[in-house]
Amino acid sequence: MTLPPKVTSRAFERLAEIGAAEQGKALRIAVEGGGCSGFQYEIALDDPREDDLKLSDRGETVVIDSVSLPFLTDAVIDFSEELIGARFVIENPNATSSCGCGTSFSI
Repeated sequence: MTLPPKVTSRAFERLAEIGAAEQGKALRIAVEGGGCSGFQYEIALDDPREDDLKLSDRGETVVIDSVSLPFLTDAVIDFSEELIGARFVIENPNATSSCGCGTSFSI
């Protein structure tokens, strides 16, 4: 059974802080070929599309396209604030390896 990704309350809170919904935008999580490990995450504010999986809470939405969804089964989308900076992060149990930057992975 495949489980959709989960979005933490911290990630939704950050989207509210930056006013994504007020701008009519959602946080798009996509997987594309490339990066130093074979695949890379693309994370950006974008317009929701009809065929997206929509995960909503607190009036904010995270969207994932149907092509990226299989790569994100049971992943956790979070927001992290560290010394190196604040960013959305993805904990992906499907990734067999990832690079140091955390945006590239392999399956």
